[in-house]
Amino acid sequence: MLSEGDLKQWLHKDFGQLDRLLLILATFDSPIKLDGLRERAARAGLKLTKSWNLSAVLGRSKGLAIRVPDGWEITNAGKNHLRSLGVSNLSPSAVQVASDLRAHLEKIQNETTRAFVDEAIRCHEGELYRSAIVMSWLAAVDVLQRTVVSKHLPAFNASAKTLDSKWKDAFNEDGLGKMGEERFLERCAAIGMLGKNQKDELLKGLKLRNGCGHPNSLKIGPNAVANHIEILLLNVFEPFAV
Repeated sequence: MLSEGDLKQWLHKDFGQLDRLLLILATFDSPIKLDGLRERAARAGLKLTKSWNLSAVLGRSKGLAIRVPDGWEITNAGKNHLRSLGVSNLSPSAVQVASDLRAHLEKIQNETTRAFVDEAIRCHEGELYRSAIVMSWLAAVDVLQRTVVSKHLPAFNASAKTLDSKWKDAFNEDGLGKMGEERFLERCAAIGMLGKNQKDELLKGLKLRNGCGHPNSLKIGPNAVANHIEILLLNVFEPFAV
């Protein structure tokens, strides 16, 4: 949840003993002995003296941390507790994107889109990066499809038939969903709903979404997610407020 670099930033804020110990535990991916906690705290500039009574403090955490055979570890409840305190390894730009999205969320009238965007924001804030990519993309496609239906449907169907003579006219979002997303973006650009540069950026987003939507070795971090969501915010959610 946190890197050692992040730990230095958070450990010296005005937190109590338990919260500071949870911060240290949040930097480990596996259970750690008390000596390991002391060593990491010392590297971050905090000396855990005997007066801390680490086992007693963690033992009173009410499930935020638990003791297992290999040592102590933070639980999901403990991580959520830290998030409720504002603790995160998100970069300032990533935090700003989440804030911008929440501001935009209030402007979205369609309940389906609003639900997608809300879940994408929560995934982003919860550091579920691949899920944030997928959910934000689903929200963006939903907005684009509804924009086509409400404003560009005849032109879209005509353009689609120039590409595929067997295309059957779409009358709603479900009909548009029968077209692959890459081809859909190309048609949106062909009818002038999207500019070429917008289309190119969204195609990059589609490629990232496809990479995140299937089991593979792809790894992404908060900055990549922030960039992806910001592109969608500026090129889909804001200009196509439907």
